[in-house]
Amino acid sequence: MSNKILKSWKIEPMLDNELLKNYQDYDAITAQLLFNRALIKQEQIISFLDPSYKYLENPFLFNNMQKAVELIIKHIKAGEKIFIYGDYDADGVTSSSLLQNILEIFHAKIAGVYLPDRVSEGYGLKKEAIDFIVNQGAKLIITVDTGIRNKEEVDYAKSCGLEVIITDHHVASSDKNDWPNCLIINPAIEDEAYPFKKLAGVGVAFKLAQALIQKSKLDDQMKERLEQSLLDLVAIGTIADCVPLLGENRILAKKGLEILAQTRRKGLIELMKISGIKENTELKAWNIGFQIAPRINAAGRMEHANGAYNLLIEKDLEKAKTLALALNQNNIERQQITEEIFAFVDKQVNEKDFIIIGLCDDYEGVVGLVAGKICEKYYRPTLVLTEIENGYKGSGRSIPSFNLIEAISECDELLDKYGGHPMACGFSLAKNNFESFKNKLQKIAEEKLKKEELIPQIKIDMELKLDEISLDLIEKLNKFEPFGQENVQPKFCSKNFLVQDILLMGMNGQHIKFRLQEKEKTISALAFNQAENFENIRIGDIIDVCYCLDVNEFNGSREVQMKIIDLKLVDKPASQTN
Repeated sequence: MSNKILKSWKIEPMLDNELLKNYQDYDAITAQLLFNRALIKQEQIISFLDPSYKYLENPFLFNNMQKAVELIIKHIKAGEKIFIYGDYDADGVTSSSLLQNILEIFHAKIAGVYLPDRVSEGYGLKKEAIDFIVNQGAKLIITVDTGIRNKEEVDYAKSCGLEVIITDHHVASSDKNDWPNCLIINPAIEDEAYPFKKLAGVGVAFKLAQALIQKSKLDDQMKERLEQSLLDLVAIGTIADCVPLLGENRILAKKGLEILAQTRRKGLIELMKISGIKENTELKAWNIGFQIAPRINAAGRMEHANGAYNLLIEKDLEKAKTLALALNQNNIERQQITEEIFAFVDKQVNEKDFIIIGLCDDYEGVVGLVAGKICEKYYRPTLVLTEIENGYKGSGRSIPSFNLIEAISECDELLDKYGGHPMACGFSLAKNNFESFKNKLQKIAEEKLKKEELIPQIKIDMELKLDEISLDLIEKLNKFEPFGQENVQPKFCSKNFLVQDILLMGMNGQHIKFRLQEKEKTISALAFNQAENFENIRIGDIIDVCYCLDVNEFNGSREVQMKIIDLKLVDKPASQTN
């Protein structure tokens, strides 16, 4: 058996008879899945199972939306130039292209779109960028997916004669005096009236576009068509940014996936082709999460996010093909470099440490990905730093039992800048502060984690018997899509299965397929890239399995199969134990 980390299984509490009354219209499995997602009230359940576009909130519920729309219209009518200021990740790039798209339709004079360089500039508004925008003759800056912590930069922009609208979704300072002195559209800020608080940056940009469309003189049918034409971008940014796929995000993602499957954007068409997505495929959230978004993000990680932005707005087919090829190559290089740096940092790991802190020489754009891989391998909070001029810059990833940003903030006297949330962070510090920072953080981690059982936990929706698994169940599970944060693909477990057959698959035998039996019934179970983890399992063994369900379609036939997440050996035949 390999040295993989053992996982604990936690099966969610079963619905009792009293709570079951809330789900009288649903079968037992659907009821349990709804309950596990804290969907109890009928209106919650109805909107979840029917995430219709008609349930979107009115964009003018935002405190400053009316004023923001009026300001934009004023600049459009005056023929004054507008600049969009975004971010270098998939959320920021899709937000920027969405707003450019709608402003272009309404004949605004767009002076340009500014996406900062991840390495040389970093996140947020910068005074040097504002100087550039002023020199382009702009009179209005609209930020997307950024700006809520840029009070000083907004003041500087205003001193240069610019008006500013901030659209963002990140958490603001707890002190309102630190907020930018301009119109702010951000559902996450204190006292904001907009009811849904967890939009991605692209979701907020969409609400601004939706408000502009609703203020236009187009007929109602055309307004809705125009709004929905933007949802392919909204789905990409929302799913890529890992915001909860519940409420309004669920509606935007579900409808957006439908629009994306029929998109007319030449860049997206070419990107999907090169990502291996076949035409006329029903798109799922994982198509974005694992095929489309990594290629968009690779531009900002390896070169500049402008490559991804240009792809999304490109109208020439041949240019779109060239841009898609470039993004794909960026992603290949990103994967290779990530693996190289992962191997380099992995050699530095002391498994006795409560927090892993590794150093690498270069490629700031991938240190967050490396931190995530190390964190996953060892189930420890992890920081990976790379050297910059006179200091270090780093990213961190954590586990649920360790609030990373809280721990980082306890070291604020040693840091130049930092930000993030409980599960991820970014920071920079001077070289001469590194050892003090490392020692202090290790003490904090030891104090908070020494009593924890540091093994990953798999939350399982419920236990199933094999006769409960069918194509009909798959249809019920499909109603829970799209899957994502706070609505993950349902996980099940089944116990005491007999291993009837084993088959290694893949060019290197890295996948393993089992045929499992319970009483008279059998089912296929596939474990991707886990052949090494389960190499001690033999035909005749009795195992417990944790899995998701999907459909295997082959030669016109459809069969339910398990996608194994984890398994546990229960017993071996006597012939193997002698």
